[in-house]
Amino acid sequence: AGMPSPCHFEQLFDQQSSTLTYIVADTQTREAAIIDPVDHQIDRDLAALSRLDLVLRYTIETHAHADHITSAGLLRRRSGALAAAPFNCGVTPADLHLEQGVTLNMGGESLRVIDTPGHTAGSICLLWRNAVFTGDTLLIGGCGRCDFQGGDAGAMYDSITRRLFTLPDETRVYPGHDYRGNRQSTIGAEKRDNPRLAGKTRDQFIALMDKLDLPKPAMIDVAVPANRNLGLPQGM
Repeated sequence: AGMPSPCHFEQLFDQQSSTLTYIVADTQTREAAIIDPVDHQIDRDLAALSRLDLVLRYTIETHAHADHITSAGLLRRRSGALAAAPFNCGVTPADLHLEQGVTLNMGGESLRVIDTPGHTAGSICLLWRNAVFTGDTLLIGGCGRCDFQGGDAGAMYDSITRRLFTLPDETRVYPGHDYRGNRQSTIGAEKRDNPRLAGKTRDQFIALMDKLDLPKPAMIDVAVPANRNLGLPQGM
C-alpha cells in the first residue's frame, strides 16, 4: 500500500498541570492536529508549529479537563483550525463533536475516535498508526478518577478492557497526564502491570475507585466551565 506519509510527532509537557500535549502532522501536506493544548503554553505550541511550517487543522480535546484550561479557542482564532471535542462533554462552541469511529484526517495521517466514557461521560481516546492517545482514561500505571463530571468506574473498566485492551499489545500508549516522569507505555505493558487493572474484576475495580477519596481538583470550578467554552471567557 505504498510508503506511509512522512509524519511529525511531538510530545510536549506542562509542568504546572502535568499535562501532556501532542502534535501530529503530515509533513508533506503540512497539516497538523494538536491534542489537549494548555492555555499558558500557546506561544510554545505555535512556535512548534511554525518551526516546521505546519498548518493547524484541528485542536482536539480528549475531555473537558478539570485541572487546566485549554487554549483551543485561542488557537482556533489564531490559526483557523477547527476545534474538536467529545460529543458528551458539553463543549457547545466546538466545531466538531466527536463520536465513536469518527476519523480526523491531516493529509495522509488520521486520528480515529474511540469512545471511552468513565473518567468523564464524554472522554475519548484517539488511535493513530500504532499508537493511542488515551487522555485521562488510561494512564501509565494508573487511570483517571471517576468521581466527577458524570464519571463512572464501571463504564471506565468497560472502556479500558473492551476498547483499549483489545488493541494490539505493541500499540504505544500516550496519556494525557503523567505525574511520575513517564512518557509512553504499551497496551501490553498496561494490561500486564497496571496496578488498578491487572488481574482485577469489574467489581474489584469499582470498589478500588470508590475508595480513592481524592481531593477535589484545585481548578475544577474554573477549568470545567472555561473548557466547555474552549478556554475562552464566557460571551467570547
